[in-house]
Amino acid sequence: MLKKLLLFVLVIIALPFVVALFVDKTYSVTTQVIIDKPVAQVFAYVKQLKNQDNFSVWAQMDPAMEKHYRGTDGTVGFVAGWQSDKEDVGAGEQEIMRIDEGKRIDYELRFFRPFESTDLAFMETQALSANQTQVVWGFDGHLDYPMNLMFLFMDFEGMISNDLNQGLNQLKTVLETQ
Repeated sequence: MLKKLLLFVLVIIALPFVVALFVDKTYSVTTQVIIDKPVAQVFAYVKQLKNQDNFSVWAQMDPAMEKHYRGTDGTVGFVAGWQSDKEDVGAGEQEIMRIDEGKRIDYELRFFRPFESTDLAFMETQALSANQTQVVWGFDGHLDYPMNLMFLFMDFEGMISNDLNQGLNQLKTVLETQ
């Protein structure tokens, strides 16, 4: 009887680790908005990482967070870092990895706390007309084994999509009222 109970407990403990072997470890989110401003004006604004403080949901979660910068904003290699006592904000940094002028900016996000992770993000702009620009904001993330088991209980793509959409709508408001 004791052996059966011990085996049952062992199976219950091991089961989540086995299930996590079959759960995807990555996710990808893209959102978009149309802004009634010329593409050059929109791109010049979004390529400055410091401007994310004006529209990013994450940057606005803790107005008192400590920020630090390295390099020249709006250029490849510029790093914007943050540190907050709020667990939802944590600590990390974002670096501009590539700029295709007027079209796309690629970022690497390095999260240090509350968990360690390195993920990729981008912003793309495309002129729809002389005074209208489509902005696409994308994020590619991952959770290592066995943390990827959280994908079964949390909608990471939905949560991040909501935050990106909210940020893009705020960006639209900021740029269209300038």
